[in-house]
This record gives sequence, C-alpha cells and structure tokens, in this order.
Amino acid sequence: MRTRFQQQMEDLREKLLRMGGLAELAVDRATQAYTERDLTRCQLVLENESLINAAEREIDEMAFDILATQQPAATDLRFILAVTKINADLERVGDQAVNIAERVMDLIELPAVDLPVDIARMATAVSAMVRRALESFVEGKAELAQAVLEMDHVVDRMRDEAFIMLVRKMNEEPQVTQQALDALLVARNLERVAAGAGAGCGTVSGSDGQRGCAGGGEVTGRSLTEMTGDMTATLSRKGRCMGRSERPFPFVRIEFFANAPEPSRA
Repeated sequence: MRTRFQQQMEDLREKLLRMGGLAELAVDRATQAYTERDLTRCQLVLENESLINAAEREIDEMAFDILATQQPAATDLRFILAVTKINADLERVGDQAVNIAERVMDLIELPAVDLPVDIARMATAVSAMVRRALESFVEGKAELAQAVLEMDHVVDRMRDEAFIMLVRKMNEEPQVTQQALDALLVARNLERVAAGAGAGCGTVSGSDGQRGCAGGGEVTGRSLTEMTGDMTATLSRKGRCMGRSERPFPFVRIEFFANAPEPSRA
C-alpha cells in the first residue's frame, strides 16, 4: 500500500512533468510563430502564460507543504529542493517564450526580409534540451543531464554566430535594422531558455558525478547546505514579489529538515 508521503512525492513529480510540458509548448509555439509570422500563436503564448504561473505556484505550495508536514530525510529532501529549483527555471522558460512572442508581434508589423540566421534550427535544439533536462531529472539519468549541459555550449555558439551575422546584415542593409534586432533578441531569448535547461541539469548531475534520481537516490552532488541556501534565496525573492516578509512561508524550517531523522509515514 502506498503511503501518503509516497503519493505526495509522485504527485509532485507528475505536476513538474506537466509544468515542463507547458513550458516546452510555449517555446514551440513562439518559435513557430516566428518562422510562420503567425499572430495567433503569439496570442496563445501570451494567454497561456497564466497557466505556467499557476502551475509554478501549485508546485511550490505542494513542495512547501511536504516539507512542513512530512519532515523528509536527506534523500527525499534533495529531491524536493531540486523540484523547486527546476520549477523556477521552467517558469523563466515560459517568460522567455512570452518575450519571443512579443518580438514576433513586432516583426509581423514590419516587411518580411531574409535574415542570415536559422532560428528554427536553434529552437529545435533548445526544445530538445528542455525535454531531455526533465527526462534526466525524472528518470535519474546523470549522463543525459551531462549531454544537455554540453548542448548548452552548442546553443551558445549558435547565438554568437547569429549576433555576428545579424550585425553584419545591419551594417550592410540599414533599412532592415529593426527586423535584425528583433531576430537577435529572439536568438538571445532562446539562449536563455537553453541556459535554464542547463541549470536544471546541473541540479541533476552535480559537481561530483553522483547519479540523479527522482524521489529515490541522490539528486545532486551539491550539499544540502548549498541547496537549502538556494531555497532560502528563492523564498525571500518570492516574498518580496508578493509584497510579504522575507520569509513568505515562516512555518518551513529547512535547517531542521536537513538533519531530521527519517519519520514514520503511515
């Protein structure tokens, strides 16, 4: 029979997967809107941003509730803290998709021009990174996480190449400067999505090569002190955003949980 704690951990994992799907869909829609100059897809991205924000809040609330009521031991605590970190990264992926959609809306109002940058290729690589980053975390594949980190370097080079080519285009054809600038911003937003996926994989792979695991084994090679420090910073930032105190969830005593013994879970 599954305990309540096990069910909560499984629900948390499933919610994170759905959150990742929403973020990936937003990026796909935004980049398709760019390649097809499709205003409808732009509007879908903007309208669905609230779904991503709501999913982020739901995951955070569930994670904090588990921390407060179950007092998870080290292994499970690492998993929960990693979920909150990846959750925040995915929310920022959604923000970048909105930025791309807004740039596309500007582009649609301008004459179409042929630009020397392959946004579609870059977007394909970035979407694959987001998908594989989640897979590496949920299935505990540290090797896949490392592969995503290496892909991040590839996307960085693609962004640098786009910058060089678009600046050259602006110098040669000043009349297309606005279109080139919008394309440059789209490339930069895609690079930030890749950076977010890479940050999530850094949580999985860890600096000492420990394998990742979803709710079971080691999630990261980083110490609990480092991870709880990240959590404290996240809580403080969200508290300021919500206009609350520095500790928006004062009942959560992470320092206690880090050293708590394994509780009985009936």
